[in-house]
Amino acid sequence: MKKIISILILMLVIVGGLVFSFTQFNNDKITNNEIKTETPKKPKQKPLSAEERNAELKKWEASPDGMAFKKWETSPVGKKVIAASAKISQPVKNFTPMEAVVTSLSLPPGSRLGFGMMIAIEGEEYILSFGIEQPGNNSLNLKREFDQLRMLKVNDKIQIKSHNISKAPKYDFPIIAGDFVKKEGEVIYKRTPRKGGC
Repeated sequence: MKKIISILILMLVIVGGLVFSFTQFNNDKITNNEIKTETPKKPKQKPLSAEERNAELKKWEASPDGMAFKKWETSPVGKKVIAASAKISQPVKNFTPMEAVVTSLSLPPGSRLGFGMMIAIEGEEYILSFGIEQPGNNSLNLKREFDQLRMLKVNDKIQIKSHNISKAPKYDFPIIAGDFVKKEGEVIYKRTPRKGGC
């Protein structure tokens, strides 16, 4: 009699476990399906139309930042920076070489542009910015990204190429993004695309 009761209890436990497992499996499946169906797909953001861009620009121009920038643009310094930017806009747009002379090995005080230097192109001064240096593995004595640029001296003649020139009220000079530098026919710097970037 005890054996029969033990067998019945054991079978009850096994059947109960199977029923519980099956119910749990179905609940998980339903929950996963609910999660999948509840997650809305983000609609692709279409580019703004010309009218929408103009509206956004007008909105920004009315903001304190926009008004400060407009005021800076009409100031003598702003006009000078805009004129200097316009001088090199074509070579930057076409990514063609520009002849430059190193005028200072440091950036203006308070700059937050990473590593850079001051250069002159056709009599105008520019900030040549290379950004923040990526940390290298010095234990392997590998060359760091800006090592060859650090060997430049004031009055060195270089050839540069850039994809971008920008201006900001904080700086009295246009900012050229340093993408490519040659000295005496030798490439001493070429920007490498960052991982995960374009």
